[in-house]
Amino acid sequence: MVIGMYIPETDRDEKGILKEIACFALDMDGTVYLGEQWIAGATDFLKAVERAGKKYVFLTNNSSKNPEAYIQKLGRMGLEIGPEQIVTSGMATIDYLQQNYPGKRVYLLGNELLREEFAQDGILLDDESPEVVVVGFDTSLTYEKMCRVCDLVREGLPYLSTHPDFNCPTESGFIPDAGAIHAFIHASAFRYPDVVIGKPNGMIMDYLSRRAGALKEETAMVGDRLYTDVAAGVNNGYRGILVLSGEARREDIEKDGVIPHLIFSSVREMIPFL
Repeated sequence: MVIGMYIPETDRDEKGILKEIACFALDMDGTVYLGEQWIAGATDFLKAVERAGKKYVFLTNNSSKNPEAYIQKLGRMGLEIGPEQIVTSGMATIDYLQQNYPGKRVYLLGNELLREEFAQDGILLDDESPEVVVVGFDTSLTYEKMCRVCDLVREGLPYLSTHPDFNCPTESGFIPDAGAIHAFIHASAFRYPDVVIGKPNGMIMDYLSRRAGALKEETAMVGDRLYTDVAAGVNNGYRGILVLSGEARREDIEKDGVIPHLIFSSVREMIPFL
């Protein structure tokens, strides 16, 4: 619990923080949409950002889709964006592997889209004799896959994960995410990942800064989760903004000990302060 810390009022920006922001890094699930449905006012916010001469980038921990799948999804929802406006934990994980495990064979627990992305970017996928294990948000998970990944983790191979989220919000509630898979593996193989790339960790936030071409102090990380989105901002030199349209509630702040710079009911309430 945080004692004696100032928690900002909801839907207020008394210090004019948003006026100083040049780039908004926006979480997706629970922040701008739920499933295939825009959160009320989200598209109005995106238009307002552009009118204000600022830019936005979508930053998601969800590694069950590759960047092209997100571009197509947003296109179906009426928003046209370029590939430079998408950053995923899968992309940041590929970058991490290229820097730290160049040429190593990788066992990837992930959807076919993520496997395609890894292969296209030169990562050597090998289910039989890998040198590194990477766990993503695999919605095609099977018991056979879980047995295999637990065997490899138990053998002591380097064990990475794309992101730590326990649940993924949808229109009908929450579904188990990568963090829940970590818990399954830990229960059997007694290890958690050695390295987790996605929010709130610095690897993805450093990758974001390079890809977006924006200074950290002029970039706001906006999201619906304290332990990933907001922590990624406040712990890595960004502004961390909580929206209450997804997982977190205001009463969670003291319990979790992550203090946002600003709190809004949704991104729509940010518009007057841009």
